[in-house]
Amino acid sequence: MVKLRVLAREFYNRDTVCVARELLGKTLVRKIGRQKLSGIITETEAYKGKNDPASHASRKMTERNKVMFGQIGKTYVYFTYGNHFMLNAVAKNEKSNAGAVLIRSIEPQEGIKLMIKNRKTSIISNLTNGPGKLTQAMNITKEQNNIDLTKNSPVFITDGIKPKKILKKSRIGITKGTEKLWNFSFQI
Repeated sequence: MVKLRVLAREFYNRDTVCVARELLGKTLVRKIGRQKLSGIITETEAYKGKNDPASHASRKMTERNKVMFGQIGKTYVYFTYGNHFMLNAVAKNEKSNAGAVLIRSIEPQEGIKLMIKNRKTSIISNLTNGPGKLTQAMNITKEQNNIDLTKNSPVFITDGIKPKKILKKSRIGITKGTEKLWNFSFQI
């Protein structure tokens, strides 16, 4: 098996929308002790700063969203809907005050038995096909907020495969900024 390279900080130092698109096909890795869970990223969404009304960073910095304003290449994990954690990668260029890419879905690769146990489902197609399902399957919580994705950390992203056809559409579950086609996906 080929050892994949962890994405460097420079990868995240670009326009958030560009990073969202180019994260497709990369491999998300979660280490829990000696266990390794991984999957190919199949869906993402871009959220920018002050000019993106759907973004947590559209108004001002808060305790919850301050990671979006910080160093690129870090995790931004937040709790929503009273029961789901959401995993994001902080990505923005020098012109942006804040930005992050929501990892919405992965195609499981390693540690599938543990993912099944964590999700309490054996239906592989339903295992990680949503941002809350993904974090539950990979045991990602607020504890993984502000982790450096560019190192061999408990959560990191590596090279992967090149998607053949990328689809783009409006972001899911928002009421503002719906005209922006910043949801990207592909099928393996």
